[in-house]
Amino acid sequence: MTTALTVRGVVAHLGELEILRGVDLEVPFGEVHALMGPNGSGKSTLCHVLMGKGDYTAEGSALVDGTEIMGAPVDERAEAGLFETFQYPVEIPGVSLRELIREMAETSVDPGAFVARAEEAAAQLGMERFLDRPVNQDLSGGEKKRSEIFQLLARQPKAAILDEIDSGLDIDAVREVAEAVEAIRSPELGVVMITHYSRILKYMDVDRVHIMLGGKIVQSGGREVADHLEAQGYEQLREQFGITPIGGATPEPDPFASL
Repeated sequence: MTTALTVRGVVAHLGELEILRGVDLEVPFGEVHALMGPNGSGKSTLCHVLMGKGDYTAEGSALVDGTEIMGAPVDERAEAGLFETFQYPVEIPGVSLRELIREMAETSVDPGAFVARAEEAAAQLGMERFLDRPVNQDLSGGEKKRSEIFQLLARQPKAAILDEIDSGLDIDAVREVAEAVEAIRSPELGVVMITHYSRILKYMDVDRVHIMLGGKIVQSGGREVADHLEAQGYEQLREQFGITPIGGATPEPDPFASL
């Protein structure tokens, strides 16, 4: 049986700077994995490389349900079943969320089924009142993230990358987004949730936690990995695994140091 997302030996450069140093990751269908790490560890770069952002030179393999996507155009990666929610969702003045969904439906195999899924997802996430408003305009941070998840549910991808889905949210919004992430669980979907902090994990059940430092995943396990990280912080892990910062830069302050 194939997995939702399989990453093997992915290396990426931005110019001469090596950012990803051999990333291996496997996300089975039906599971939600958390990818944690400090700023500058390569988490968002991995997201960009998998989605085909053109700024990077990348090597290695990435399979979505057994289909190789490395080297493919962005639209082909999306057609293979890969979906990204953005850390900072953009506003689209003049285009309503309903119009965006209709446009997405036109590019799907079965537009009628797409619209039906969108209507169900809107009811599930309480998005009906936003459908006729411009995409993400004048929405709170939590509402924008919920809108992204709404689009994900309508699109019904095979693998989803949630890039810092909890970034910039207050505690109530974090709880709401955690509930929305739990709502997208499906035997036909594998999820990678990128985050700095373990706070969102308090409101959901993740199947696996991965720690990224210095452009590679250095530790994986269950929820206890996040608990241990919160107790010891990133700097101790750097010392434990002999990780040097990307580009030789001074590491950013440890976000767990004051806990």
